[in-house]
Formats: sequence, structure tokens, C-alpha cells
Amino acid sequence: MIIGGPIRHGGDVGVNALATPVSSMRSFWGLLRAYWISDRWREAWALTSAVVLLSAAASKSSVWLAQASGSFISTIASFHDLGVSAIDEVLMAAATLVGLALLKFVVFISFRHYFSTTLHRKWRQWLDSQFNAALLSDRRPYYHLLVMGASDEGANVPDNIDQRIQESIKAMTGNALGMAMGLISVVTSVYFVGEMLLSTSVAVEGLDFLGPYASAVLVFGLAVTYVPLSTAIALRIGRAIEALNMAMLRAEGSYRAELATLVRRILPIAAARGEKVQASIHRRQYQSIDRTWGLQNKVSAIFLAFNGSYNYITQRVVAYLPNLPAYMQGGISFRTYITGSELASELISDCSWVIQVMPDIANLRANVNRVVELADAIERVQDAQAFYRETGVSEFRYEQQAPERGLAVQGLELMFAGKDAQPFLRLARLSIKPGQWIFVRGPSGSGKSCLIKALNGLWPYGRGRVIMPEGMKALYACQDTRLPQASLKQLIAMPEDEHEHRDLEVAAIMSAVGLGEFIPSMGNPYYRGRRWDDVLSGGQKQKVVLARILLHTPDVLFLDEATAALDPEARTEFHRLVRQYCPKATVLSVMHEQTPPTDSLGRPFYHAILNIENGRAGLEPVVMPAPPPIRDVRGGLRSMLSVMRHLP
Repeated sequence: MIIGGPIRHGGDVGVNALATPVSSMRSFWGLLRAYWISDRWREAWALTSAVVLLSAAASKSSVWLAQASGSFISTIASFHDLGVSAIDEVLMAAATLVGLALLKFVVFISFRHYFSTTLHRKWRQWLDSQFNAALLSDRRPYYHLLVMGASDEGANVPDNIDQRIQESIKAMTGNALGMAMGLISVVTSVYFVGEMLLSTSVAVEGLDFLGPYASAVLVFGLAVTYVPLSTAIALRIGRAIEALNMAMLRAEGSYRAELATLVRRILPIAAARGEKVQASIHRRQYQSIDRTWGLQNKVSAIFLAFNGSYNYITQRVVAYLPNLPAYMQGGISFRTYITGSELASELISDCSWVIQVMPDIANLRANVNRVVELADAIERVQDAQAFYRETGVSEFRYEQQAPERGLAVQGLELMFAGKDAQPFLRLARLSIKPGQWIFVRGPSGSGKSCLIKALNGLWPYGRGRVIMPEGMKALYACQDTRLPQASLKQLIAMPEDEHEHRDLEVAAIMSAVGLGEFIPSMGNPYYRGRRWDDVLSGGQKQKVVLARILLHTPDVLFLDEATAALDPEARTEFHRLVRQYCPKATVLSVMHEQTPPTDSLGRPFYHAILNIENGRAGLEPVVMPAPPPIRDVRGGLRSMLSVMRHLP
């Protein structure tokens, strides 16, 4: 097992080896159908079937409601002609209408809502797990996309990954299901309504060639000509809505990312009194939101005016036109005319479904595009070097060799982004024997931390060969001490699960590193209501890292400023404990100090120094401090005896 070990980059890795849980989601339809062809297809199709059946039942009940509504209105219109039974007729028609309405909305619609929302929840949950598994795989695409790739100017990487996973997936799945249910309702409603229209159709004078289906043909003909024309207008408005939705998602994501960054910069901003600068950044970010929002409001107002006018004219005028000739000629009764007009209104409304959901279509496409872009980026970054070669030189080779040969580096050159970038650090050759401790020394900005990252596969640009001991556990302790939200025991046990280690074992190590006061609360993700990241000081967080090292006892240990927040005594104790618990470990360490730390007797912990100077790194031995001259020791003893003689 490799803990925090280097990524295996390889030019000979097959395509299948680079596949991720989101490989099939790099297109519109690939993303939408993935859940239904996954290992949870039974769950997906069972819920889908329930939604389809209930949607069909709701559509059929709409036909019944149209008939009942026509009967109710007709009964009221002929109230004075019904005689003594008029009230009974009206009450019966009203009761039928209410009963059918309750059947549709209380049974069919409410149950459909429950199953559809359950399907939404399950679908989103599955997609979230797939994207998390893809991002947090051992190839660490999250690192390349969030930390390195996003910082490279011109790199083709998605922005605001957190927003895409949290908001875009939720909105996409919700919109997709809503539209799918709408489409199902349209198809089933058109079928049932059309069936009823055909069964109640009559001949119309002047349209004798259509026979008894003339009135139905008029309804269908109106729908075929009237709806597409209106849909074309709605599509033009919808394209503008889609573009603005994409822009709004980007703007909102950038603003939220800046606010999230503020949370991590509280102390530096407060210490520097940088409130005005931060406020100006927020104003600039929000201006993009406000500008896009203003345009959205204008387009939305246009669509609202169009859609409202369309719906009202359809329901109050257009729906009553197709059956009007038959009614005026006396071919149908008033009840049949009203029922037919209700059915015509239902048919046109269903066929106008695209117009009604145009904003949802625009929102769906915008969110699908953002999720697809993320899936595509995750797939591309699986071969990290190919990904970085788009913006610079990335020609690292990561190999393994027999454990007894230790760790080796050959022809290493580190660069920044850019096709013409020149190396800022060169290391021609380095061979570290098992159990050897190497101290990396160099001026600030010379590339010490970059070297440690490169050995762990976390530096993107450069070339060279890194050979790790085969089958060895490696651990990289970096200088960033921010902690994820988890229990203290889990933070120490990472990357393994906390339940794989006994409480007594972890408690003993916590006591050894100076975290004993937190032992009673180590299984809790909070300490007195606060997160551990907010409770622990910088030095205590580095003791958590030390506890992790002592628990896992790695064979190869990389320390990147892992003791920067500790005082000299704690720094010495840090090294002593590593030496005690990991006596055979190979250690490569970066520190601020120019001289390697020593133990309480003045003996250095490190065997050699990797010195970086003028962009080149070379190995040199550690010089043991010279013992004090004997005469000085004797002189000191004589002075002590002289003092003691004068003591009373």
C-alpha cells in the first residue's frame, strides 16, 4: 500500500485502464442515461415505471375531467329546463367533477410526485457518488483540476467544480425529470384526448370530404399549425435564456468561490486590514452577476409576456374555434361543444409543452453542459502528463525498483507552464539508500517544495526519472495544515478508516506527540461544538501529522515544512519520535533552517544534505559538530570547584 505515494504516469497505459466512473457521461445523452444502465438499473427502472404509469393515469383522468366539466357547465346552463330534478342534476355533476379532481390530484398526481422526487433523490445521489469517486481516485484528478490545472493560464479546465457537483447536478436531474414527466404526459394526453375527440367527432357542412371526423380534423389541424409557429418564437427566446443561464452559473460560481476563499483567509485579511481590498473584489465579482441578472430579467419579461398571452388566447379563444362551426350548424349540443372545447384546450396545451418548459430546457442544457465539461476534464486528466503537455513540458517517468536499492532520481528538471519554459531546478542524479535521512537546503524560492511535489507526482511541468522502492509505504507530510471535517481519530488514521485502528493504539500515539488532552474527544468530529480545524493551533495540527506518521510507520517519508509551526524543542521531539517509531524509514525533508536539526546530545538526525544553489541540486555530507576542547572542559571544572569552595 502506498500512502500519499506518487501517481503512476505511463505512456503505455491502455485506454481501459484510464476509464473512470464518469467515462460514459461525456455527452448530453450519455450523462442523462448513465443511471438507467448502471448497476442500479432495477431501482431506476422501477421508479421510472411508477412515474410513467401514474402520468398516464393522470392524463386519462384529464379526459374524464373535461367530460365532467362539460357536463357540469351544461347542467348549469340548462338548469331552468330540467324541472324538479335540476338541483339533483347539478349536485350530481358537481360531485362527479370533484371526485374525479380528487382522484387526479390526490391519488395520481401526489403519488407521482412522491415517486418522481424519490427518483430525483436516488439519481442525484448516484451521480454525486460517481463524480466523487472519479475526482477522489488514486490518480488524484481533483488535485490537478483544483490546484494546478486551474492556476495555469490558458489551461482548458472547468471552473467552480464545487458548484458543478452540488448545484448543477441537482438542477440538471430535477429539470430532466420534470421535462420527462411533462413529455410522458403530453404523449399519453394526446393519445387519450385524441381518442376522445375522434369518438365525439361529427361532420361539418362544407367539409363533407372529411366525413364524420371533420370536427376532430379541425382541432388537430389547428394544433399542427398554431403550436409550431408559437414554438418557433419560444425557441428564439429560449436560446437567449440558455446563454444567459450559462453566464449566470459562471458568475455565481466565481462569486461563491471568492466568498469561500474569504473564509480561509480570515486572519490574514484582518491582520493586514484588507477589508477594503476584499470588498472591492466582491463588488467586482458581483457586478458580473448583476449585469447578467439584468439581461435575464429583460428576456424573462419578454417570455412571460409571450407565454401569458399565448396561454390566455389559447384557452379563451382558440380552443373554442374548431368546434364552433359544428355547433353553429346545430350538429352538436352545447354540452358536447363545451366538452369538445375543453378537450381542444387540453390538446393544444399539451402540444405547447415545449413552450411552457422553455426556461427549464435552457436551464437543463446549461447545467448538463457544465456537468459534461467536468466529466470530460476528469477523463482527460487521468493521464496527467498528457493533460499538462497542453500548456507546457511534462515528461516525467515514475518507476519502481527493488526495495534494497532505495529511492533514485535521474535527470530531473522542474519548470513552470509554457512550451518554451526553462528549468528553474536541475538535479542530475540522486540515490538515497534505505534508512538514509536527507535534508534539503536552499534559499527561499529555490524550489525545495517543488522538488518534494515532483517526487510525489504532484508537480506538473518538467522532465526526469523518479524511481521509488517497490512495495514500500510512502507518506507525504506537507506544510498546509488545514484539516478536513472529520473526527480527530480519523484525521490521524487517514488515509485508512478510523475503525481499522484500536482506540488504545491511537490514544498512545496521541499521548506521545503531545495531544493527550484531546483523547476523550478523539472519536467526535467536533470539540465543544467547533471543528478540529478551528480548535487546533498550527503546531497542534503538525502534531496530528506526526501522529499519522507514527501510526502508519511509512518506509519512505517526505517532510515538506512539516515542523514549521513547532518550536525548537518540539521540532527535536518530532524527529526523535520519527526515529524511534520508524527506525528503517528513508526520509527526505525540507525545512526553513539552514542546518539540519540535532538531538539533545548534538548529533544530527540527517545523514546528508541536498543543497540547492543557483538552480542546481547536489548531495553533500553532514558535517558533525566538533566536540568542545578538553582544556575548556577542564577549565570549566576548575571554575565550578572554586565556586563550591566558597559555598557555606
